[in-house]
Formats: sequence, C-alpha cells, structure tokens
Amino acid sequence: MKVRSQSSSIRTIPSEGSLAERKKGGGWTCARALEELRALGERRNVDGMARFGIRAKVVYGVAKPKMDELARRIGKDHQLALELWASGVHDARILAGMIDLPREVSSEQMERWVRDFDNWDVCDGTCCHLFVFAAPAWRKAMAWSRCGPEFIKRAGFALMAYLAYRDKQAADAQFRRVLPLIEREAYDDRNFVRKAVNWALRNIGKRNLRLNREATRTAARIRRQDSPSARWIAANALRELKSAAVQARLRRRASAGQ
Repeated sequence: MKVRSQSSSIRTIPSEGSLAERKKGGGWTCARALEELRALGERRNVDGMARFGIRAKVVYGVAKPKMDELARRIGKDHQLALELWASGVHDARILAGMIDLPREVSSEQMERWVRDFDNWDVCDGTCCHLFVFAAPAWRKAMAWSRCGPEFIKRAGFALMAYLAYRDKQAADAQFRRVLPLIEREAYDDRNFVRKAVNWALRNIGKRNLRLNREATRTAARIRRQDSPSARWIAANALRELKSAAVQARLRRRASAGQ
C-alpha cells in the first residue's frame, strides 16, 4: 500500500451536491459502508501501514485509490460521516473525513473527533479533507497547538500547514500570528509533533516571498534553541526555504502578482 505523505494527501474541497444527488446510488447506511470497507481491505496493507506507524484497534487496510473511489460513490453525507466515525474503525474514520460536509462541521464536532486521533493517518487525513475547510479551522489550529496530547497537537500544526496551502484568501498577518506558536513548540521532540511543526513552518515560508523571509527568520531563531528537535526543525526548514528552487518559484509568483 502506498501510504499518503504529508504533501501528497492535500485535496481540493469536493463539491457539495444536494441530498437527492447524494442518495442516487441507492442510499448508504453505516452498515453497508462498513461492509464495503471490510471487503476492500487487505491484510498486507494493514502490515504496510504498521511499518509507517499507522496503528489502530480496528483497521481493514483499504488502499487509498479504493477509498477514493468509495468516497465518490457514496457522495457527501454528514450524518453518515458521524456514524462512520462513531464506529471506531480506522478506515471508516478516514472515509468519514472524506464524505462529511465542511459547512456542517461545528466546533463541538471538531473537538470530539480530535480527541479520537490515535495516529497520523487519521489526523492528517481528517485535517486535509475536512477540518481545513471548516469555519473554526484557524481558531482550532491555534488552540490545538497548545495542547499536550501528541495527535491533538499535531492536528494544530497540520491545520496550519494545510491552511498555508489551501486558504488563498488569508492575509499574511494571519500567518505571522502563528509563527510565534511554531517557534514556541519547536522544543517538542515527539516525532509526530516535531514533523508537523516543521511542515507548518515550511508551508508558510513557501506561500510568498514576504512570508518566506518571516519564516526564515523564525527558523534562524529556532536554531538557537537548546533542543535537538528545534535544531532539526530549523535545519530542515532553512534548507528548503532558502533553496534555489523555492526562491525561483516565489519570485515567479511575485512577478505574476500572486
């Protein structure tokens, strides 16, 4: 199974058809969706996921292309997404994030779901497909970055990374406000936290030349922290943000008025 990387899991927001359009396929129940997921799963995928640190109590091992196809067949369905999430099945939770309607997602739902995150796959997939498009996304990103549990904290920084990529209307000032949070948490040496902190810093720094300069300065300050995690985050971010390829791309965008 090809496991999703942090960058390759980004998707555009799906269209939100009417209830009638979503039910054309004959009506999906939670039981039917779970049965389909079970049939699509493969043991070798479960083993492959475990090698990449993806572990859950109940997991069927549905490959990403098959999950994408199933999500297209089901369509958008908020109530079904809630039921799939409540099942506790890893694959069902990935699917729930793909079929839920961002406009229906409340702050309370986000808080309930984030407490269930138990691996980076569900965390990143839910943030990528759903949470980044929900109204409370910015507020949750900042709040969760202060939390203790590893995957709640990762969700905060994963949201920052996705917002930097996906929120085209956001002003530079919004990202400047989160850079101090990145700097503050760079000491955290838990693997899935430090990688998300680094990810958020790099994505912000690749948004435009102005934020590239801000992110580079932040990385330089982080490098001075007395922490192996901070030094790794800074070195990795600076290498990419100062690279010729990134600088050329940002100059082209600036010339094009983007």
